[in-house]
Amino acid sequence: MPDTDKSPKRALADHIRSAVLTTSLAPGADLDEAQLAQEFGLSRTPLREVLRELAGEGYLTLQPNRGARVSDMSFATMRGFFQAAPMVYGAILRMAALNATRAQITALKDAQSAFKHALDVGHAADRALTNNRFHEITGEMAANIYLQPSFNRLLIDHARLSITFYNPSASALSKERELASRQHDAIIEAIEARDADTAAQLAIDHWNLSRNQIELFVFPDALDVPLGSLPPQMPA
Repeated sequence: MPDTDKSPKRALADHIRSAVLTTSLAPGADLDEAQLAQEFGLSRTPLREVLRELAGEGYLTLQPNRGARVSDMSFATMRGFFQAAPMVYGAILRMAALNATRAQITALKDAQSAFKHALDVGHAADRALTNNRFHEITGEMAANIYLQPSFNRLLIDHARLSITFYNPSASALSKERELASRQHDAIIEAIEARDADTAAQLAIDHWNLSRNQIELFVFPDALDVPLGSLPPQMPA
């Protein structure tokens, strides 16, 4: 439902961002623009302005004569994700350590408190969103007009892929989630100390922690079949 404390356009934009990041709007899903316009009290022109904004950020794709759809997560997209993520994450945290303001460090600590609370009592969506906000702030700290758009685009897919990692029912991953939280604390310490080298290394360590779970999402065991071979036939 729309947030009455926000303008209808801002409420719609925030609603779509959250729904995409938590996969409530599935990758590749078409948006029902008529329903959204009615729900948020918007005419076609301001609605399309919001959709264009979100397309520019990477949440949506605008299709000629078909309207808007959620950005897809194809194998080509995932290949680019795996290639770019460690390089961009490392550069972002290195620059964050050099450029962060005191107010931003305070905001990062607040985001980490929200993330820890979500780990204790939240659902997968709460955990993914609070984790995403933590990393968004590091991008704001880096303050690089060339890196930040790429980083924000990576965070969209990272959040969508992390829903499985943060699912409370996946109790086997509880130790990995606790380690992720400790790495957040270490990232804050490195940024606060202006230790760019340590911050960059923590970015790689943090990426490696989640990479294996992301790979399981992209290449599930059921699809681990050599090319040109068929799965074993089950008895009739």
